[in-house]
Amino acid sequence: MLRTRTTTPAFSTCVGQHSLPEAVCVLAMLCCLAAAPAQLHAHGSVVDEGDACVIQFGFYSAHFSIFQPHVSAHQSFCEDIPEAGESVFVMEYRHDSMRQVPLEFRLMRNTSGLGRFVRWQDIDAMPAAQLSADTVFRQSLPPQTDGVARVMHHFETPGDFIGIVSLPHPTDDIVYHAVFPFSVGASVWSNWPLGIPVLALLWFAIRRVRRKPLASGADHEPV
Repeated sequence: MLRTRTTTPAFSTCVGQHSLPEAVCVLAMLCCLAAAPAQLHAHGSVVDEGDACVIQFGFYSAHFSIFQPHVSAHQSFCEDIPEAGESVFVMEYRHDSMRQVPLEFRLMRNTSGLGRFVRWQDIDAMPAAQLSADTVFRQSLPPQTDGVARVMHHFETPGDFIGIVSLPHPTDDIVYHAVFPFSVGASVWSNWPLGIPVLALLWFAIRRVRRKPLASGADHEPV
């Protein structure tokens, strides 16, 4: 007689009778969920191009990095930074015309209610009083003839912030703005509420698998 075997799904293997303990599987999946936010590569005007982060505003663009000397002397961050404290924002211009114009750099607390989705239009629509109250740092730089703009700020506390970089057109009466929301004291667990629906579905699936008859994956002879 032909022997038949029921194929066991990969998920069932994780929680089946002869698998690793269920708690280990759930922990592994939790780790995956926790790491997921780190895979987001674009916040506002800053884009991770793989080998470098780029900040874009109008036809301008620059390589963008944030350094925290007290955390790591050489490690750079694209946007979210791990701790409060001294932070250095570095922009390496990609266009010669950027060397001819001044730059304004602003940091403000993100009280917009829009989180990562805040844009310049939202900032521009804010009342002047709110913009002033939320601003924690502002600096104007003259034209950087070497093509590198450096701004230093000491964050007193962790939290959600918005960075705004503004540059004028070299000849026309136009000002370009880059807006990048970011977190100080960022943690892979900071977005844990996003995983609640996934965890609920995961638990439901585990319950369904465990209710299946133990014989469902065993060899059996056809009647």
